Amino acid sequence: MYDIRNEASSTGADHRYRAFLAEGEFRIPRCAECGRAHFYPRVVCPFCDSTSLEWVLASGLGHVYSTTVVRGRSAAYNVALVDLEEGPRMMTRIDGLAPESVTIGMPVRARILADDEPLIVFVPEQPR
Repeated sequence: MYDIRNEASSTGADHRYRAFLAEGEFRIPRCAECGRAHFYPRVVCPFCDSTSLEWVLASGLGHVYSTTVVRGRSAAYNVALVDLEEGPRMMTRIDGLAPESVTIGMPVRARILADDEPLIVFVPEQPR
C-alpha cells in the first residue's frame, strides 16, 4: 500500500491526482481504515482522520446530482455535481449535449480531456 503521508511535501495529493490523469488514469483516494473513497484528494481521510490512504482506479461511472447552466458572453456551459459510483461527489461539467439538456439523475461516464492540463469531464452514459 502506498503511504499517502509522503505526499505532504511540495507535490501533494492534488499533484499525484493530476499525474494519474496525465497518465490516462482516473484514480481517487480510498481510506484503508474505513474503506470510504473521497474527492477531492487530500492526505487525511475526511471520515475517520486516518492517513492510511490508497489510490484506486475509479470506474468512471456516476449520476448527475445537480446541474446549472452558466451563460457567458460567447457561449453557455453547464456546471454539474456528479455522484461517483464509488461514493464521492465531484464538481465537473457534462460534455456531448446542450447545457440545458443535462438532467438530474442522468447516468454519466468520466472522460479525461488532455488539454494543457488534463481534467475530468463526463459524457452521457446509456443506462444498462
